[in-house]
This record gives sequence, C-alpha cells and structure tokens, in this order.
Amino acid sequence: MSTYAARHHSSQPTLNRVEKSADYNTTLFRRLTWEGTVPLEIRVDPKELPANSDRGLECYFIQAPRVSYLPLLVTEIRRFLMDVVFDEVAAKTLKDEEWWFESEEGTLLKWHWPIGLIYDNHTTSTSLRSPLAPSTSLATPMRLILHLAAPPNDKLFISPSIESCKQAFMNQLKEADFIRWGNTRRMTGLRKADQDGLWEGIKEHSFDDFWRVASKLTPVVGTSPRSTSPTPTSSISRPISTDPNPPPDRDSAYSMKSIPIRMYLPDGPTLQEVAPPLIDDGTPHTLAHFVSNHLPLLFPPRPPPPPPSRLNPNPQAPAVPELAYALIQGVISPPEAELAWLSACLAGADGWLNICIGISRG
Repeated sequence: MSTYAARHHSSQPTLNRVEKSADYNTTLFRRLTWEGTVPLEIRVDPKELPANSDRGLECYFIQAPRVSYLPLLVTEIRRFLMDVVFDEVAAKTLKDEEWWFESEEGTLLKWHWPIGLIYDNHTTSTSLRSPLAPSTSLATPMRLILHLAAPPNDKLFISPSIESCKQAFMNQLKEADFIRWGNTRRMTGLRKADQDGLWEGIKEHSFDDFWRVASKLTPVVGTSPRSTSPTPTSSISRPISTDPNPPPDRDSAYSMKSIPIRMYLPDGPTLQEVAPPLIDDGTPHTLAHFVSNHLPLLFPPRPPPPPPSRLNPNPQAPAVPELAYALIQGVISPPEAELAWLSACLAGADGWLNICIGISRG
C-alpha cells in the first residue's frame, strides 16, 4: 500500500510562525483536515489490460490525501503499473490523458472534486443500501476502476489533466471568495506567484505552503456572537463566547457576507447554497437550522415545547426522528455546530463547505 504523504512534505504537530498568528484551535482543525486521508483500491479494468500484463497485480492501494485530486495521483499509479503490471511495449501505447475512473458501482468520478469529497459522497450514497451509519474509527477502501482509453469527455466536464484540474480549482476558489466577501479583491490582490503557490501547496501536499497564502483569503473564527444554541457536546463545535459585546472583526467568519455551501444528496443532485453566518436574531447560524430549512423532510425542525401545566411545569420539546446525518470532512457533524466555524475550519481547500447527506438506517 502506498502512503502518499510519506513522499511529500510531512506536516509536524509543532506550530510555526504562520500558525502562531492564527487561533490555535482553528489551526488545529485545519491541520487535522489537511492531514486526513482516505483508502482507495484502484483496479485496472480487466477488459482493457494490454497483452502480456501481469493480471495478478493490477490492483493498487493508496492512502490518498483528502485535499488532493485524482489527476495528482495518476503519475504515482502509472509508475506502479509500468514497474509491475505492463511490459515496455504496452507502456509506449498508453496515454495518461485518456485515463479515467469510475466507482465499482459504475459511477463516473469527477476530476475536479477533491478526493475526500468523492469518498464522502460515495459513503453517503451507500447509506441508501447500508443499514448503518459510517464508522468513525474504521475506513473501508473505496474501490475504483481505472479505464485506460475512451474517456467520456461529455460527462467529465473537464479534461483529465493536472492543468485543467488546477484551473477548475482556482475558479472554485475565486467563486468562494466572492460569495464570502462580496468581491474578489482578496483573491485578485494576490501576486501570480502566490496564486500559483496555492495549487503547489495542494500538489505537494504542503500545509505550510498552502496556508501561508490561503490565510489571506480565509476568515478567522473570531469571536462568536451570543448564541442560543445548546451547549456543544462534540469537539467539532466551537465553544460559545461569553463576551456579550465582542469587538467587530472584518476578517471574522461571523463578518462574512455569506458562506459558500454545497450539499450532496445520496445518489442525487448537488445543491449549491449560500447562507449568512448569523440569522435574523443575531445568533450564529447552526447546521441544524440550515439543513432543516433546506431539507425539512430529512431534517424535520424540532417543534416548540407544549405549554407548562400543573402536572408538567417544565415541558420539553418533543424529540424528532433522526432520518439523516451530515458528513463533513469524514465526520458526522453535530447539529449545533455553527456554519461560520465549519466554514473557517472544515471547508475544502477551494473555500467551499461541502456537506454530504446520508440516510440513517438505525
């Protein structure tokens, strides 16, 4: 099995000067997200194996970074196939630009999606058939089929090249920048070398190189306004501020104009939404509020408690069934998590908060 990060820049847990200037907890979650990997089992379509190939070794395992992209894995996969599976004659006939992937179930995999998103979307799609929610401690390899010819370019949207993937990434980053701040001045104000450095950080899997530039675009968590949310029960939820009048911070996640969000339904469409960091009463916009507004059949809003009575002076709101769950960066996120915090800490490298919706079967 290949461990991708072992041959790239390995991030250490000690903080450098860039990290010291940011909130410690924000940096911690950003680093955990960056260091996240997913297991992939990549098998060449047996119908497309060249003659004289070793058919007992056409399967390749890799721990791929969540923030990376499939085109960035092709060089490593090709090296393995040339060394172990194909002979020299076959190697000369194969063209990387004709390679493409699909899942074991036959779903075409998009080149411009981060690998972590592909994995999470596959996980939630299988929730339609699996009786259990995804395990938080044991990750099952996602099985990919590698095709060596005849890519369906009309369905791939972009050509399977690193340069095309880079352009798609930069476009997503600019769109997210506009949604967050109402303009793209932060992005367009970067030098060309810095803009290229963002992609190089992804390509080389270097946390420090990427965030040295991305920190100029991405909001800091800042101070959360007074919240009426329940006390957080999970480490993914940001602690609620006790300061009733925090000073305004134009770089704070709570000062953004909107949060760029995409929701991925299992075996269904992708919903692109924008959400304010605060709701009308000035409290933080929570994940529960957002999904219940947009997907009320899967996340029914909790009804208010009944009026108090002599027999029940402190009535509680009735429970609602847990029909679905939200998966963000491989983590089942608690409903009280604040969208602004999630956007600052768990958004993808392209600036979008990706929420994969799974169906509960428990």
